[in-house]
Amino acid sequence: MLKIHRSAWGLTLISAVLQVAIFPLPNLYWLSWIAVAPLLVAILRARSPEPETLQLELDGQARLLPATPLQGFILGYVCGILWFAGTCYWIFDTMHRYGEMPVPAAALALILFCMYVGLYHGLFGLLLALVAGSRRGEAKSSSPVASIRRALAAAPFLWVAVELARTRITAFPWELLGYSQTANFSLTRIATVVGVYGLSFEIMLVNSVFAAAFLVGKEQRKRLLTAAFVAAAILQAGQLLAPAPLATDRSALLVQPNIPILEGAAWTRDYFQNTLRELTDVSLHPFGEKSGGNKNTQHFDLIVWPESPSPFYTNDPLFRDAVSALARQSGEWVVAGSIGINPAMHSGGTNSQIFNSAALVSPRGEWVGRYDKVHLVPFGEYLPFPQLFAFAGGLTKEVGEFQHGVSHAPLDAGGERLAIFICYESIFPDEVRQGPLQGAQVLVNISNDGWYGDSGAWKQHLQQTEMRAIENDRWLLAATNTGMTASVDPYGRIVAATPRKVRTALAAPYALRSGTTFYTRHGDWFAFLCAIISVGALVARFVVPIRAVKQ
Repeated sequence: MLKIHRSAWGLTLISAVLQVAIFPLPNLYWLSWIAVAPLLVAILRARSPEPETLQLELDGQARLLPATPLQGFILGYVCGILWFAGTCYWIFDTMHRYGEMPVPAAALALILFCMYVGLYHGLFGLLLALVAGSRRGEAKSSSPVASIRRALAAAPFLWVAVELARTRITAFPWELLGYSQTANFSLTRIATVVGVYGLSFEIMLVNSVFAAAFLVGKEQRKRLLTAAFVAAAILQAGQLLAPAPLATDRSALLVQPNIPILEGAAWTRDYFQNTLRELTDVSLHPFGEKSGGNKNTQHFDLIVWPESPSPFYTNDPLFRDAVSALARQSGEWVVAGSIGINPAMHSGGTNSQIFNSAALVSPRGEWVGRYDKVHLVPFGEYLPFPQLFAFAGGLTKEVGEFQHGVSHAPLDAGGERLAIFICYESIFPDEVRQGPLQGAQVLVNISNDGWYGDSGAWKQHLQQTEMRAIENDRWLLAATNTGMTASVDPYGRIVAATPRKVRTALAAPYALRSGTTFYTRHGDWFAFLCAIISVGALVARFVVPIRAVKQ
């Protein structure tokens, strides 16, 4: 195998750094238009020509040729490993602090994770190199210009197809490329039709033009660079065209409990009761003003307690009585993050089913509904292949061994239909849309971002959650344990928020919406279309012969 040219390694490193920088907390989102271009150039100019093709020269220098499929995979794989290490570095702290792993083991877990999910960047590099290779009936010594153009045209489709594979196969669609433009109010309008994948496609399209400018002759470079810069500037300028504030007619009280992640033994009866008492007080008197000794004078349509690392079991009378009393005293509907318990069904059974849940309590204190989390976090909420991964059991021990819920059906809070999804579920667009598709009028995300510590993961998570509001044209109430707790409008804008890491409550304005977007109705159709077109490009590469040119 011919060696990969040193310039390709440098470009791969630059691309990995840029892809890290476009997401929070660096959040240099405007670099997204050029972040992948260096990787494209690296793959399409990865090796020196063989001796028999040295006549292919430009400006006195031998033109570098596209990578072989293996070389393309290696360059993409290295870029992916570095990108995930720079973006998901918080996994190390989570596994060490809460998974009880020694530092070397936690570091190894992060490395293995990056090597696994980095395979998708590698797959992109391999597919791009395949498309750039010689087609059937095409001489190996022919000019590589046609194959490079073909590869650049296919690149946006290939990228989206690989993102779809990462979502559906590995179930870790963390920070897809399109999320870098969540705050671009004009551009994100296309997400109501094509979802976040459409934004990824748009970004890759501009990156392909930038890459083309460095893969063609100098006479075309200026024209292509100008076109790419103008396109990027126009598309990014959409962020400046903020629509007018949307009208609201409802208000929810989102409680941010800031409960620390403690060992089970730390939850003494006194600590448990004091925590419930304080959360009830924050819920009834969020702004320190009392009316008749009962509650705050402001009316709320909903009170939300988020997911938290607390032993709030739905079959515990202390917890149930406290939440029921809160609902009756406030006269409002309450959503409470909790651990749902279904008793064992067989006679004399002891193996109850345990769920990560959100309970719905009526103003009369009745427990009328419950959402059980459908998409659980591997190693956090259940341990896949327990015998193989027994070393990670400490992390699971902190939160329990949960079962999967079975339905995304909305909960009815007195005629107000709530689509509830818990923490990690917010990064799965096709799953979140199931609530609005079944009539949900507002999205409610409860989350415990305390697992992320002080890393940038909380902001990355919130950014992805905002996109769900955009795709489904819904208000979104994001209630978190440690922050940021926020109200998000259908444009993805944060209209009210709390500071992080304080026990407080947020008066979150919102409104109900009943219509559905094209994306809500049809889901990831665009991503699947890109996958089909990618397959077509590969078939054309191997099957369709080049027609002979008439002399």
